[in-house]
Amino acid sequence: MEASPATATPAVPRWLPAGAALAAAGWGANQFTPLAAVHRTQEQWHPVLVAVLFTAYLPGLLPGLLLGGPAADRFGRRRVVRAALLLSAAASALPTAAASSPAAVCAGRLATGVAAGFALWLRELCAAAGRSGAGERRAACATGAGLAGGALAAGMLAEWLPAPTVLPCLVHAALALLALAATTCAPETTGGTAGAPLRLGGWCRRTVGHPRFVWVVLPASPAVFGAATVAYVVLPPLVADEVPGYAPLFSGVVAALTLSVGVVAQPLAVRLHHARTARATLAGMVTVIGGLLVGALAAYGDSVALVLVAAVLLGAGYGLTLGSGLLEIARLAPPSALPSTAFLHQGAAYSGFLTPLLLAVTAGAAPYPALLTGMAVVGLLCLWVTARFSRGNPP
Repeated sequence: MEASPATATPAVPRWLPAGAALAAAGWGANQFTPLAAVHRTQEQWHPVLVAVLFTAYLPGLLPGLLLGGPAADRFGRRRVVRAALLLSAAASALPTAAASSPAAVCAGRLATGVAAGFALWLRELCAAAGRSGAGERRAACATGAGLAGGALAAGMLAEWLPAPTVLPCLVHAALALLALAATTCAPETTGGTAGAPLRLGGWCRRTVGHPRFVWVVLPASPAVFGAATVAYVVLPPLVADEVPGYAPLFSGVVAALTLSVGVVAQPLAVRLHHARTARATLAGMVTVIGGLLVGALAAYGDSVALVLVAAVLLGAGYGLTLGSGLLEIARLAPPSALPSTAFLHQGAAYSGFLTPLLLAVTAGAAPYPALLTGMAVVGLLCLWVTARFSRGNPP
């Protein structure tokens, strides 16, 4: 007997497999944050080594972004995304198979970065499965959920279950394989401008050479992930003695709080954005500076509460600067040059991942409160430059 329309099982939304895969990729990219607390506290890894391993994600990410477009043009978006998910699962399993040695963790972080760069094209599959505007919003929400949820879940698993450096990685590997199976029915998209990051044509050169790009977009770009990584990589270890026995969980909570606030703040950038000013960018930079100063106070007073306040401010700054930067790029570049220009903006923004390493290396010369205050002073200089040119050189 056929099921009646009233009792038939509803079809799975076409965008859901791509959204689940985006969340799985984001989970893998950010699960190292709470696990770093385990390596520091239980395995006594040096803070500089932990910072190097965190930063190892970046040399993998940029080639993944660079090569993902041409590969997706040649082989199709879905095939490239499925390869990215398989690589992400393998990257999580690698440290487990090699007993979480520093070399294995470094290799896993590199592979995770490559997978995340290739997974960029999940956004296109997610958008292809529905209305373009709704697709972009769904992609942003899925990515944010993966980044925040992955850090929180890994922190909880590492805190309360055995094998704290192994079990979270195995859970993510299993989820990535489930997402891989789900993308079998994801819609395919081919052709288009995906390969544009390798083809810096005249419009792209004119865009990146435009005074507004040079003096408004670029000064704020490193603050995007610089703010986020200070919040959930730099600050939690500074107050770890105030949460004895709960360092992994606290690190995961701070990461989830930072990134969740960032996702909520991104639509606010659209509301603040104005065609003749850079007020959304300026608001984001002011928020980041405030978060750095609160973070300096938290480090000086060993205050867990102030770390949480700084995470909220830095998360809001991360979301505002990311959203405003993308809006500025969309104003400057025509659709044909947008992928290339957006790639260059992403490269500048991802330079913020170097912040924890720079702070760890220079920590012997000055205490963290002074270093964070110095970063705020540099941010004020960048804010002055952006404000100085924000009303001139309209696109």
